[in-house]
Amino acid sequence: MRRFIAEFEEQSFTQIIFPHAKSDWLEYLDEAKETFVHIINEIIKYQKCFVVCDDIQSVKSYFSENDNLYFAEYQTNDTWARDCSALCIEDESGIKLQDFTFTGWGGKFDASLDNAMSKALRSHYSRPLESIDFILEGGGVESNGEGIILTTSECVLNTNRNASFDKEGVTKKLSQTLGATEVLYLNHGYLAGDDTDSHIDTLARFIDKETIMYVQCKDKDDEHYKELKLMEEELRGLQKSHGFKLIALPMTQPVYYDGERIPATYANFLFVNGAVIVPTYNVPQDEEALDIFRKSFKELDVVGVDCCVLIRQHGSLHCVTMNFAKGVEII
Repeated sequence: MRRFIAEFEEQSFTQIIFPHAKSDWLEYLDEAKETFVHIINEIIKYQKCFVVCDDIQSVKSYFSENDNLYFAEYQTNDTWARDCSALCIEDESGIKLQDFTFTGWGGKFDASLDNAMSKALRSHYSRPLESIDFILEGGGVESNGEGIILTTSECVLNTNRNASFDKEGVTKKLSQTLGATEVLYLNHGYLAGDDTDSHIDTLARFIDKETIMYVQCKDKDDEHYKELKLMEEELRGLQKSHGFKLIALPMTQPVYYDGERIPATYANFLFVNGAVIVPTYNVPQDEEALDIFRKSFKELDVVGVDCCVLIRQHGSLHCVTMNFAKGVEII
């Protein structure tokens, strides 16, 4: 049986793309690099990190020697590793990597180099890479590891992705590729400033095979209240029909950059072996969120990382990383 390996399962390494002058971080490149260095240094306390960068020697200078650090040189458009990296699938023959087509979230941005990245790096992976002629981003799908895929209709059914596929066709494709026995579509939920058409990883995440963490908005005056309340009602419905446990995460107070509200979300956390790394935003809700994570993951370290710089470009911690499952080695 084919299955999309869940992120809460044991991992081999995390892949990350280091910011460079030709990426969208140019305006505040030094700040971005500092944030990425912080993230990488937290990851390598727990597992290997594979850093894709435009200049290996330059990027290595930011780090001390560490057996958990690996580097590869490749020029990318940008640094959203979650959406342009391969996904880990397991079937009777073992683990394989699936390289879906990435178009910059429906053609919003040039992503040709990002789309070609996994093929260019395939010699660095110990498992075979399969190219899939279907537009899909890693941030758009969540797996419980046992055949259930959670996603949003706004993203995967959007005509800016696979216009020739209707819902039935998309569901069939996810079944064929990811081994989905059931695809659960959320029809509500969004974050202001999000370029991805409501990626599920900003809204609701599996933390084990039967538990979903999600963003909850209690402020009726917040622009997100209606959509997130409707999303919560959909999740309550899944709780009744599938027996899922639900854990609510707070919505942050509005966070702005350059006069624009940007998508600060605690749902964009990262699993590593032995820890969960949580994005923080220098707002009062940070400690409330961290406390929820500590109560939910009593056997894991809970590590907060300031991601205020990341959300300036409309993404956060999970968006700039990709987990590779145990059994996939870096060559």
